[in-house]
Amino acid sequence: MSDSPVISLHDVSFTYRTQISRKPNFMEAVRNAGRGQRSTKLVHALKNVTFDVAQGEVLGIVGANGAGKSTLMRAIGGIVPPDEGEIRVRGEISALLALGVGFNPQLSGRENVILAGLATGLSREVVEEQYQAIVEFAEIEEFMDMPMRTYSSGMYSRLGFAVATNMNPDILLIDEALSTGDAHFKEKSSQRIKELKDSAGAMVIVSHSMATLKELSNRLLWMHKGEVIATGEPEKIIDAYSKFLKVGNINAVMEDF
Repeated sequence: MSDSPVISLHDVSFTYRTQISRKPNFMEAVRNAGRGQRSTKLVHALKNVTFDVAQGEVLGIVGANGAGKSTLMRAIGGIVPPDEGEIRVRGEISALLALGVGFNPQLSGRENVILAGLATGLSREVVEEQYQAIVEFAEIEEFMDMPMRTYSSGMYSRLGFAVATNMNPDILLIDEALSTGDAHFKEKSSQRIKELKDSAGAMVIVSHSMATLKELSNRLLWMHKGEVIATGEPEKIIDAYSKFLKVGNINAVMEDF
């Protein structure tokens, strides 16, 4: 593993606005002709996030729901620009943020595979060379010429995973993708990720499975309410995070960390 970072974040922050509806009381309903009230809430999804991912490193990310993990992955993948701070990425990214996102449901599986490959910058010749491997991994060959709107969610997911992991990415972003599918496909996906560890320039994995992160990651990063709480060896971070889940108190956990 090289010390040269392929992903670098410095003071990255991201805030989004969400609308909240509130049921009016009697007097408010009279004044507003029965209409409810809507207010805007600011959600600080990322707060001054700073870290690097080195060449050859597998970084795992843990945190409760609402910690900012998925927003962080989308920011690294270039899907959402940060409000503040800087993100630098060296290499081509393949992202499994939501398997099958980007597929056109009106097109066939075959057409979507070709378009996905071309979108990553590969030539048509290279995409066609990879096509059979993708189909065999997804195990849906008999459906590849059918519109993807006819696919089940499992078929969508299997094809999305196969495309993302067979395009030889420099950087692979995985957000809970390993929890998709039946037991057979989960095992197959896990094995595929292990193989990619040796060939991808870097990997960032978000998962609620501590066993998966412990097995695959070189280092873990713990997020809570948009902030980085700690980063370090997987076992130490898992121990601290597991304790937090039981006591729900960051300060109490960090006293022993």
